[in-house]
Amino acid sequence: MSKPLEGIKIIDFTHVQAGPACTQLLAWFGADVIKVERPGSGDVTRNQLRDIPDADALYFTMLNSNKRSLTLDTKTPEGKEVLEKLVKESDVLVENFAPGALDRMGFTWERLNELNPKLIVASVKGFSDGHHYDDLKVYENVAQCAGGAASTTGFWDGPPTVSAAALGDSNTGMHLAIGILTALIGRGQTGRGQKVAVSMQDSVINLCRVKLRDQQRLDRVGYLEEYPQYPHGEFTDVVPRGGNAGGGGQPGWVLKCKGWETDPNAYIYFTIQGHAWEPICRAIGKPEWIDDPNYNTAQARQPHIFDIFATIEAWLADKTKYEAVDILRKFDIPCAPVLSMKEIANDPSLRASGTIVEVPHKQRGSYLTVGSPIKFSGLKPEITGSPLLGEHTDEILSELGYSKDQIANLHASRSV
Repeated sequence: MSKPLEGIKIIDFTHVQAGPACTQLLAWFGADVIKVERPGSGDVTRNQLRDIPDADALYFTMLNSNKRSLTLDTKTPEGKEVLEKLVKESDVLVENFAPGALDRMGFTWERLNELNPKLIVASVKGFSDGHHYDDLKVYENVAQCAGGAASTTGFWDGPPTVSAAALGDSNTGMHLAIGILTALIGRGQTGRGQKVAVSMQDSVINLCRVKLRDQQRLDRVGYLEEYPQYPHGEFTDVVPRGGNAGGGGQPGWVLKCKGWETDPNAYIYFTIQGHAWEPICRAIGKPEWIDDPNYNTAQARQPHIFDIFATIEAWLADKTKYEAVDILRKFDIPCAPVLSMKEIANDPSLRASGTIVEVPHKQRGSYLTVGSPIKFSGLKPEITGSPLLGEHTDEILSELGYSKDQIANLHASRSV
């Protein structure tokens, strides 16, 4: 089966998570992603949080499948020459260096554009160009704090809290992948490449748009009726932390199920949507609530919301999270079990859909990784193991026209 991005060659100058997540996605869809790494060391995540001595860490393998690895020292004249040849033959260069690093290497936008006017240069940044923090080094949790996510996450009586989801890293990578694909379509119209940049702060803000919505509502009326603080609590002039309340205006909460005393994930998320109120009442054995004026509208329920959740939690006391969801789904009630990563790793549905895949690796044997979250009717991405450091160096140099003797000389000069 042909893949939509076959024929697209990408120079992957990224490391850690945001950039590699972007280029991995494009590799899954057929692009030839050449990961350029420093000889002898490579991407720092190859040895971060290792669980097997002298083998690539899972941090690296889970972000770099389907790629080829080229080791290259761009500080040497020979290494620069290899990169120039690669630039001339590539469609996209993706980087997440510190600001100015490419320029110091001698590969300014002007130079890259001179070498290949069709080249798209895509960059991950901490903050957008011109931002007063644009020289600040940014990691995942820094981005979550600067993007507004942390200030609105957690409980109202506790500190700002970061999410375990990679809102700053992988989320930025997904945004950048969209930008690259858009630029490729644009190049088909104009014949020219362009620069594409996505900042981690901007990407987090994009996912927090409903909280920006809430800030404007709060500014206008002074309260947010779907938050637990309403009507008995107090609001300041900023969007508060709402615990497990739903962000879409539908009251929801994480509720205990059978076994919660020993299982930290024996919970379900339960949402009280307006259209589901009657089925909820019937499901939990409270039909008298259906027409009770103290409960039959969302506005009437809000003052009693935690009493309602306590009643539902009492109903859940003798049911596992799976049993509870199996009952509630028959009533079309929005809910879900709180799944641990162990449960996700072993979920047969996720295995069958290709969301969780097991792939072979030359050093590790097999390991679990995520597959494509995007599903197609005419494409099923094949997920392959990540490359060893420099595994494809000679192969790529040969494709660039280097002879065996020239390749040997490059190795001797330690440029590759």
